[in-house]
Amino acid sequence: MTGLPSLARRRRTGLLVLLALLAVAAVAGVAVGTRFLDPLTVFRAVRDALTCAGAPFSCPAGSTEAEIVRGLRIPRTVLALFAGCALGVAGALVQGYTRNPLADAGLLGLNAGAAFLAALAVYLFAFTAPEQYIWFAFAGALLAGLAVFAASSAGGASPLTLILAGAAMTAFLQAMTNAVVLLDATALDTYRFWVIGTVAGRDAEVFWQISPFVIFGLTLAAAATPGLNLLSLGDDVARGLGVHVARNRALGFAAVVVLCGAATAAVGPISFLGLVVPHLARVFTGPDYRLLVPWSGLLGALVLLTADILGRVVARPGELQVGVMLAAVGAPFFVLLVRRRKLVSL
Repeated sequence: MTGLPSLARRRRTGLLVLLALLAVAAVAGVAVGTRFLDPLTVFRAVRDALTCAGAPFSCPAGSTEAEIVRGLRIPRTVLALFAGCALGVAGALVQGYTRNPLADAGLLGLNAGAAFLAALAVYLFAFTAPEQYIWFAFAGALLAGLAVFAASSAGGASPLTLILAGAAMTAFLQAMTNAVVLLDATALDTYRFWVIGTVAGRDAEVFWQISPFVIFGLTLAAAATPGLNLLSLGDDVARGLGVHVARNRALGFAAVVVLCGAATAAVGPISFLGLVVPHLARVFTGPDYRLLVPWSGLLGALVLLTADILGRVVARPGELQVGVMLAAVGAPFFVLLVRRRKLVSL
């Protein structure tokens, strides 16, 4: 019995530390950038942004430095928090439903679907701004997810058929995307910038476009999570304990599609986040998905925002995209997961 109090204490301490780190990262996300701004200017800009939140049209223009904080850094920080939370939760759900500790949302073809329709929209309609092709990217992830789930359901909707259908859909859509970007130089340039994964260059409009979907996806995830603990014991055991296996799996998969589709449409396909974050959360929560899923969301927000901040600092006066930073850190961690088998057992 001594292990239970120590685990509960570790969870409480870890949650307090995590929330404190999130607060520090949010402040740093607004204060740190490729251009140095003194703390007083940052404070005044944030204060004015909060004051004008209820009446944005009456808000004074302010200095150039204030506009950098209000128009660029605040939306970028909030978007990183939302997208990181969505990808972290989606990663935990995917690993649970597929029973694959090395899985992330890209395994189900969602990233490939978003990339294909985004590239197609740029090619057909000459879109270049993220707020123009974001809906096409979201629709691509949604359609790819529905196609994968329908294909896997024909074979019994087991974790194995889900992975196989996702791998086949990913290969097909990647081939179609390559064909589109090779036809048009503009599509190639836009796709090349988007596919790296970045929160730079996104204004508040992009955040307002994806935030309802992220909130809806988190609601679906909260509804699906209790049954996931029983599904991890096997479909037969879960069915014997009263879980409607097909309904719960469909609900969880819908949450993954909405969350990953919204985040990927806004910031591009972010590699390794959905893979790494659930394993970090599992150190504090154990295998209980009722705790693991929300912890993965908080850790995902922290990791994505921290990577974005580091990308602004390490390559001054330029910056490294957040997708590059996460891949540089995530690749060694991926190798560590493979080598240390006790970390990859669910």
